[in-house]
Amino acid sequence: MAAREPKKHQMPTQEPSVRAHNFNEVALGYTAMIADAEAQRCLGCKNKPCVQGCPVNIDIPEFIAHVKNKDLDGAYEVISKTSSLPAVCGRVCPQETQCEHECTLATKLKLEPVGIGRLERFVADYHRTNCKTAPEKPQANGHKVAVIGSGPSGLTCAGDLAKLGYSVTIFEALHTAGGVLVYGIPEFRLPKSIVAAEVDELKALGVEIMTDVVIGRTLTIDELFEQGFEAVFIGSGAGLPNFMGIPGESLCGVYSANEFLTRSNLMKAYLENSRTPVMKGGKVAVVGGGNVAMDAARTALRLGAEKVYIVYRRSMEELPARKEEVEHAEEEGIEFRLLCNPIEILGYYNPDDKRDPKNGFVKSMRCIRMELGEPDEKGRRRPAEIPGSEFTIDVDTVIIAIGTSPNPLIKDTTEGLEVNKRGGIIVTEDGLTSRSNVYAGGDAVTGAATVISAMGAGKTAAWSIHEALKNT
Repeated sequence: MAAREPKKHQMPTQEPSVRAHNFNEVALGYTAMIADAEAQRCLGCKNKPCVQGCPVNIDIPEFIAHVKNKDLDGAYEVISKTSSLPAVCGRVCPQETQCEHECTLATKLKLEPVGIGRLERFVADYHRTNCKTAPEKPQANGHKVAVIGSGPSGLTCAGDLAKLGYSVTIFEALHTAGGVLVYGIPEFRLPKSIVAAEVDELKALGVEIMTDVVIGRTLTIDELFEQGFEAVFIGSGAGLPNFMGIPGESLCGVYSANEFLTRSNLMKAYLENSRTPVMKGGKVAVVGGGNVAMDAARTALRLGAEKVYIVYRRSMEELPARKEEVEHAEEEGIEFRLLCNPIEILGYYNPDDKRDPKNGFVKSMRCIRMELGEPDEKGRRRPAEIPGSEFTIDVDTVIIAIGTSPNPLIKDTTEGLEVNKRGGIIVTEDGLTSRSNVYAGGDAVTGAATVISAMGAGKTAAWSIHEALKNT
C-alpha cells in the first residue's frame, strides 16, 4: 500500500485579524490542486465504512474517485443522488463525528481522516459555478404532498419527493426559504447565496415554496388535507429558545441566541437604519458551549463588541461545539470562561434620575465557579457549584445559547398529534406520527440537532410517504 499523507490538507481561511471585522466566509474552500491532493488520500475501501457514518448515505468513495479522475460533474451526480444540499453539508456538517470518524485512515492507520466535507464543498461549489443547465423536472405522478418548514429536513423531504414525481408545496413561516440555514447560521459560516442556490435547484424540480405561512395560524394541518394534500411532513424545527430561569433575564440587553442571530442574519440588524436592531459594541457574554453559542459570540464580535466571553459550565473537553468553530473563535480573540455558570444578571438603575436611559439595561453578570463530578447519562461529567466562589463579570449584553425546543403551535392546533415531555413530535422509525399520513422529522422531533441528521430524517420520511402513496 502506498504511503498516505498523515494529515488532511488545510482549509485556506481568512486571517483572523481580518475576518473578525467582516461577515465574509471564513473558510475559502479548496483549490483544484488541493482537492486533487486530498482526494488521493482516500483508500477507496470496498466496505465503505464512511458511508455508514453519513446520515444520508452518500457514496463517498465513489464521488471521491470521480474527483481523483478530475470528473467533477460525475462527482456531483453521485453526491446529489442522496443529498439535496451538498454545498450546505460541506460547510456545516460535523463530519468529524460522522463520515470522517469512520474513515479507515483514522480507525486503522491512525492518520487523520480524508477531508470528506471539504471535498464535498469543493464539488458542490464547482457545480454551482460551472453548471448552466437546470435539473430535469420529473414526470408528475398525480400525488400532492405538503411540507411544513423549509429547513434542512423539509428541503430534503421535498427534494426527494419531487424527484419521484410528487407535486410538493413547502409552507415556510418566515419571508425567506431556508429555515435555520438562513436565520440561525451566520453569513461567515454559510453564505445566504449558497442556501438560495440550493433552494433554486429544488424549485427547478417543481417544488413550490409558500413563504409567510404559519401552519397552526394561517392554515392548520387539517385544512391542508382539505386542500387536497394526501400527506404532510412536519419539518418546522425547534425555534423556541430555552432560558436559565435566573434573576435578570428580562433586562434590556438580554437576548436568546435565536433572536440575536435571526435579527442579524435575516433582519439585517447590523445596518444603521435597521427596523429590528440589536445592541452592538461593549462587552458581551454568551452563555453556552454549542455551535450556536460560537455563532452568537463571533457575530457579536463582528458587530463591534470590544470584548466577547463564552461562559460555559463545563471544561473545554466537554464543549459540544465543533472543534473547528472553537478554534476559529479562539483565533479571533473570544475569551472562554470555563467551569463557571451565571446565577444572576444585574441591571443598571440610577435612583437619582429615573429617566436615565441606562435604567433597566444590563450592567453585569454574577457567576459561580464549577467543578466536574460523575458522568451524566450522556457520559459527560456533571458540573457542580463550588460554594463561596461567586464572582462578577462586567457586561453590556448577555446572549443565552443553551438550546431550543419545538414550538407548540402545531401540536396545539392538530388534534391527535402526540408529543413527548420536551415537546418533540413522537414518530415511528419511518417518520410517521400518531396522525394518519402525517410525518415529521428533524428538530421538530429531536429538539435542536445537526443539519445532516435533520436531512436524514427528511429522507426517511420521503421514502415512507412514497411507499404509502405510490399505489393509491
